[in-house]
Amino acid sequence: MNLIYNSEQYSVVEFGADRDHEALHFGGYEIMDKSGKREIYIDGPAAEMFRKNVQDLIATEPSMEDIDSFLSSYDILMRQPMTLH
Repeated sequence: MNLIYNSEQYSVVEFGADRDHEALHFGGYEIMDKSGKREIYIDGPAAEMFRKNVQDLIATEPSMEDIDSFLSSYDILMRQPMTLH
């Protein structure tokens, strides 16, 4: 588990690939919307696509606002309320 992005609005945690577990075959990402207090976990092919899109975004040397805007495209999918463990 590795925190790869953290702003006032969003946090993204990366879970490393684990070939022995189907859900983590490509790794996974937890995207948290702090103000909305909700999150989503993506894995499998969706995680692979997210990784590619993030790499493409980073290549453009984005600002934090650009990254937050990109992450906001996942807002509609976030249905899980954030809970603290």
